[in-house]
Amino acid sequence: MKTAVYPGSFDPITCGHLDIIRRASRQFDHIIIAVLNNTSKKPMFTAEERVKLIKKSIADLPNCSAEAFDGLLVDFVRAKNSRTVIKGLRALSDFEYEFQMALFNKKMEPDIETLFMVTDANASYISSSIVKEIASLDGDFRDLVPEEIYDDVKLKMKEGR
Repeated sequence: MKTAVYPGSFDPITCGHLDIIRRASRQFDHIIIAVLNNTSKKPMFTAEERVKLIKKSIADLPNCSAEAFDGLLVDFVRAKNSRTVIKGLRALSDFEYEFQMALFNKKMEPDIETLFMVTDANASYISSSIVKEIASLDGDFRDLVPEEIYDDVKLKMKEGR
């Protein structure tokens, strides 16, 4: 079975992320959405909450799963018996950073390949940071996140105020 890992913070998952997940799910037998539990950052949602939001968003994709991880991505990918990392690209600036990370991962684990997928043009402007900013200002972000989690994000923003 060909398994790919799609890592990220997903704080929260956006329509751009979901675009990559849906398209990748047609290319691989199994996609693991790997939520980085980065203790050096202050995310809006805990890693466990992000996993739940992702699971709600991918409920119609039986070959996709989500789980949190700590540590190095290559260790997680290896533990999942995968050899493929999927990275979504919105702009050239994403490529520069992700290219460096792919090279670093390749140095640590030569058998792991990174595949870059370009986000659909309709979602290329969306980022989790933009979603949080618009939501914090009580703006309409309905088209930026999967509809299944819109109320969850809205509620979290109200709790944070």
